[in-house]
Amino acid sequence: MGTAPTNLKRAATVTRTTKETQITASVNLDGSGASKFATGIPFLEHMLEQVARHGLIDLDIAARGDLHIDAHHTVEDIGISFGQAFAKAAGDKQGITRYGHAYVPLDEALSRVVVDLSGRPGLEYRVEFPRARIGEFDVDLLHEFFQGFANHALVTLHVDGLFGKNAHHIAETVFKAFGRALRMALERDTRIGSAVPSTKGSL
Repeated sequence: MGTAPTNLKRAATVTRTTKETQITASVNLDGSGASKFATGIPFLEHMLEQVARHGLIDLDIAARGDLHIDAHHTVEDIGISFGQAFAKAAGDKQGITRYGHAYVPLDEALSRVVVDLSGRPGLEYRVEFPRARIGEFDVDLLHEFFQGFANHALVTLHVDGLFGKNAHHIAETVFKAFGRALRMALERDTRIGSAVPSTKGSL
């Protein structure tokens, strides 16, 4: 199988510009959990901080969008840009674990996220919230974020909110579990060396 690659930096930056948003996303998949955000959407930044911290992914996202209309385009396009940067940084996925999963509780809330760095985009999202907004943030936009990420990171992603009464708790467990699942999937598997974990030979 050979030895696992240890000197390849899994980091990338992408810039995405449309008539609705201008976004730059930088990721380091072998980071320490550092994060920096300037998006104009404080609640989303709080959630992305959980992904960085618990996924040990360095994440820097700057976004300008048409927030005078609503946050939909900006949230979706942040998911897209994060996904594009993630895919670029992951590269050919040699020597990775590929699959990751995590259960995360927060008081009464419990969420599960399962990810396959499969090269095939797919999202199954089953999260119900007891109210439509957390502060000024529309919880429907969380689905749009994950859809954008899955489509452009080329991953299969299952997101399940299992229990919860507090909307903030539910959202936070989802994003912490997301970070943890990514961390597991990205881990180097020393038993396979530099092989790609697929019978097809590529992901």
